[in-house]
Amino acid sequence: MSTLRIGMAQINTTVGDLKGNTKKILAYIDKARGLEADLITFPEMAITGYPAEDLLLMPQFIDANLECLEEIIKSCYGITAIVGFVDRKDDIYNAAAIIHDGELAGVYHKMYLPNYGVFDEQRYFREGNEISVFRLGETMIGVSICEDIWYPGDPTVTQILFGDARLIVNISCSPYHAEKGSGRKRMLATRATDNIAIVAFNNLVGGQDELIFDGGSMILDQKGDLISQGKQFEEDLILADLNLDEVFRQRICDTRLRKEYSLRSFREDRINRIELKKLDRKNKPPLPERVVGIFSRAEEIYSALVLGVSDYVKKNGFQKVVIGFSGGIDSSLVAAIAVDALGSRNVTGIAMPSAYTSKESQEDAEVLASNLDIRLITIPIAEAVENYEKMLASAFKGFSKDVTEENLQARIRGNIIMALSNKFGWLVLTTGNKSETSVGYCTLYGDMAGGFGVIKDVPKTLVYELCEFRNNREGKEIIPQRVLIKAPSAELRPDQKDTDSLPPYSVLDPILKAYVEDNKSIEEIVKMGFDQKTVREITNMVDANEYKRRQSPPGIKITSRALGKDRRLPISNRYRMGLN
Repeated sequence: MSTLRIGMAQINTTVGDLKGNTKKILAYIDKARGLEADLITFPEMAITGYPAEDLLLMPQFIDANLECLEEIIKSCYGITAIVGFVDRKDDIYNAAAIIHDGELAGVYHKMYLPNYGVFDEQRYFREGNEISVFRLGETMIGVSICEDIWYPGDPTVTQILFGDARLIVNISCSPYHAEKGSGRKRMLATRATDNIAIVAFNNLVGGQDELIFDGGSMILDQKGDLISQGKQFEEDLILADLNLDEVFRQRICDTRLRKEYSLRSFREDRINRIELKKLDRKNKPPLPERVVGIFSRAEEIYSALVLGVSDYVKKNGFQKVVIGFSGGIDSSLVAAIAVDALGSRNVTGIAMPSAYTSKESQEDAEVLASNLDIRLITIPIAEAVENYEKMLASAFKGFSKDVTEENLQARIRGNIIMALSNKFGWLVLTTGNKSETSVGYCTLYGDMAGGFGVIKDVPKTLVYELCEFRNNREGKEIIPQRVLIKAPSAELRPDQKDTDSLPPYSVLDPILKAYVEDNKSIEEIVKMGFDQKTVREITNMVDANEYKRRQSPPGIKITSRALGKDRRLPISNRYRMGLN
């Protein structure tokens, strides 16, 4: 029987940490070799980290990545490895190195360079034009990189039809958004069944600025059935013994590939066939049974947020974070996530009550801090607000109080929390959600002041869902129940409620999803059952507040279209949906 033991190293790399990434790659090669793997694979651009952005425009960075590749090649004896790196020939390429027993056997260049959403690979790389297959023992294997496999044609079809590949290895950096995994799995199953081949998809895991890579690497057989799957949101080594005879047996019983072969024209110079000497792999010990749990939607999103905070803090050299504690639901969720990501000793809450802060909010902040076992510092701001108002009295003479005085409170809080950050080296985690950020219901240099927006891409209705999840997971009340049921309020004036300025979040969030994420017109949103005046007001608020969002800190992407890299609109812009 023709079998191959494959290992997929689902690793968490750090962009620019070439030596650290290389050390991790070498450790996983050693581990796979010790487990008698024939082949070990690594994610796309594993040496450099992904996305490396304008580091790729620095020749010295490319040279350093190639030096690391040489180190990996020399250490890769007695095994075959596929490692993502950046190649330099006449230009630079997103590449996969095929390494065999201490030698570089071949290089594949990514053919499809994504240039949508969060991707801008055409800014950096040239497209590859050569299709690679290599023979390992009795098995022909096709190699591709991320986007290459999302297309139904080449390189996969040529690797199957003209390279006789029975296994397709795709090394990837496929970023996360909620529920993306099921669509990704359907696509890979389609590639496997259409081409009658085993598909091994090796994904990156970890947080990189606003992006989360969820792992979830998977191997699917020629029938599209799952053979093995990696864990979500953590490093993993996925091992499987593949039966390649079953692929051939199914192919000779299926006439589709023969017809495809006869219909397609093919240029021989487009395929690179790599022959590798056979390595002795006898008497492999059996692999243990592998069980990977399936996350619920809330658990998946919550885990992504925890990973995003952990990696952003640690990869940027911070140890501790500070959060403004209002006693509201947003800061409560951010605090819970931070504690799960960093531990309670590394999280400090700052309560900054004003004359309008309710007794209930102060009590809720104290209860939350106790439940999470974190330090809470209380710094009242009422006196500072009075002093600011006195200082501005002559300049504001003749003008009545308005939102200006409300924002003063938020900006005083922003000053205080940034002073603590400055003094103690704490990273400020902001607590604004996607609903507020979308419509500009936030204060520049106030509650927007900080280093990282944990729930920047989390709609308000989902904030409630995640808080309920966190309490249910613990089996007790961590986030106080009163926080979950009281009416949301910024508490910047007497008896203020969010609904004074906005429609209920149950109405606002679907409108925002339709406009921001689904790119629907006002007419289309109204047809969904929403009031036309409300829709126009909300969409105008979104458009008018681009300047605020551009100045907000980076935050974790968890929806299909986040505010930032995903949605890039000009600040100076007079187009308004439905008014032009």
